[in-house]
Amino acid sequence: VALGGERATCYGLAGIGDLITTCTSRYSRNRNFGEAVGRGEQDPQAILSGSVQVVEGVAMTRAALKLGEKLGIPLPITQEVHRVVFAGKPPLIAMRDLMEREPRSEVE
Repeated sequence: VALGGERATCYGLAGIGDLITTCTSRYSRNRNFGEAVGRGEQDPQAILSGSVQVVEGVAMTRAALKLGEKLGIPLPITQEVHRVVFAGKPPLIAMRDLMEREPRSEVE
């Protein structure tokens, strides 16, 4: 919306459909990477270096965070993912920090 898109687009197949597929498909590179990070198998960067496929969510985390900062849009989940993947924050601490945030409207 901040860049001129329609809010309703996110609720269609291109938005929610893609999110559901990424989260539920056992073939999703992003899901497999996230689960490996969550299990604490290795450092996220080690998991990436051992991957033969591109995990596009990693690069997108950086891009989305940068764009959010430029537009003044808070992206708390993206910030925590970035801290886990690039700054070594433990995933459980990131989850706790997200869950302890002050509740607010998601559609402001």
